[in-house]
Amino acid sequence: MEELIVRIKALLSPNRNILLDTVLNQNITQIGKYSFNYDHRSLQINDKQIKLTSREAELLKMLLINRNQVLDRKLILKHIWGNDNFFSGRSMDVFITKLRNYFKQDPSVQIANFRGIGYKLVY
Repeated sequence: MEELIVRIKALLSPNRNILLDTVLNQNITQIGKYSFNYDHRSLQINDKQIKLTSREAELLKMLLINRNQVLDRKLILKHIWGNDNFFSGRSMDVFITKLRNYFKQDPSVQIANFRGIGYKLVY
């Protein structure tokens, strides 16, 4: 039931459609000072390009689509990892840490943790 509520809220968000269009219909999306290219799985800041793994790109895309909204852990895990067991959860935490490290050069970009609930991309 909780997952259903999270999905409904995401669908009803006024910014969701704009962000979804931005992510899916354009090759490059700005995230603070970074350029995110989902098709090429890369982040770029200045002349530095960071190659992302498939899961890093999927996770970032999911956070971007739901920007400024808390995204439920279980929803992320089921969507990207296919299950929400303990080991997948720990794996996701590692991927979140990697994404945070990639965004170190722009302090305005944050991936906030809401303990026991999920994550939120803010910029």
